[in-house]
This record gives sequence, structure tokens and C-alpha cells, in this order.
Amino acid sequence: MAGARPQGPGTTAPPRPLRADARRNYERLLTEARTVFAEHGTDAPLEDIGRRAELGIGTLYRHFPNRHTLVSAVFEDALSDLLAHSRALLDDPQPCSALVTWLRAVITHASEYRGVSRALMSASRDESSALARCSRPLREAGSALLARAQEAGDVRRDVSIADLLQLTNAIALAAEETPDDPQLADRLLNLTLRGLKPAQVPAER
Repeated sequence: MAGARPQGPGTTAPPRPLRADARRNYERLLTEARTVFAEHGTDAPLEDIGRRAELGIGTLYRHFPNRHTLVSAVFEDALSDLLAHSRALLDDPQPCSALVTWLRAVITHASEYRGVSRALMSASRDESSALARCSRPLREAGSALLARAQEAGDVRRDVSIADLLQLTNAIALAAEETPDDPQLADRLLNLTLRGLKPAQVPAER
């Protein structure tokens, strides 16, 4: 077709905008997914989401080819908040405090929907996962905060943001499995943070 951009091995066609009815269906599915995931966790049957949205399972799969794609779409709202929070914290005069504040926010958001923490942990090992598009920006945002804390001498140089995010997801998962102990996540995070401090060099006598 004249004027069309040629598609070679290294090019990808831009996504087509959804028609009005398809956009409505997408938003209905996303709204119901948020409700179902909040009530029953991200392992809830996808059929329940389609039924609550009054749409067939085929329509759901046209918009969200698999569970991770749907979880990723649900988590993207929280992701935008976390990214904005990380940018604001870059001006904090206490880099270590800023990093800790952001890690607490990550745990809080990951705990909002039961199963998100486990899904994010698996996505960190699978770059082809739909959830990888959430974990990559998180790593970049956290890396900037971590670098400031390391430059200030508050965090060991051998600590990586990938390890920190795996730890925060593990903490959120532990808290998720122990709902009767609301202080567990904070205690575990404090224990983790003690291991981030640089080793103190003994003073010479």
C-alpha cells in the first residue's frame, strides 16, 4: 500500500488505536480485574473477570493474551505512582532515607493485590514476560536512588537494585501470607536494611 512503512526484521508496526467499543471493553475488563484481583488475588479465574464485565472470555484474551499481560495492565497504575515518587525523592537531602521510603512504597503497592509479588519475582527472571515492562522501569527508578545512597556512603557498593527489588517482593509475599501480623513487612525491611550498611573499619589503636 502506498505510503505504508516497510516492515523489516528489526521494525515493529506501531499499535493501532482501539475503536471506541473495543476501548470500552478494555476499560471494563481492567476495572473488573482490579476488583477481582483485590478480592481474590491475581490467581483468580479469568473467566470470573469476563463474566463480571459481561464479556466473553474470547474478548478478554483478545485484549490480554495471558494472565501476566492482565496483571501488568492492572499494576501499571501503581507503577506510575512509584516512578513519580522516585523522581520526587531524588531531591531528598538524605539519600538513604529516600531509598528506604521508596522501598516501603514498593512493598505497599506490591501487597495491594495478592499474587503480584510472586508474579514480579518471576518476571525478573523472564525478560519476555509482559510484567517485565513493569519491572524494568522499577529497576531504573530504584537504581538512581540506590546510586545516591551508595555515593553518600550509606549503602554497600556491592548491593544491586535487582537484589533489593527481589528482597522487597519477598517481604511483600511474606506479609501477604501473614495477614495477622501487620508489622511484619516493616520488621523484615529493617532487618534487610541492616545488611546494606557498609562494614565499619575498626579504629587503629
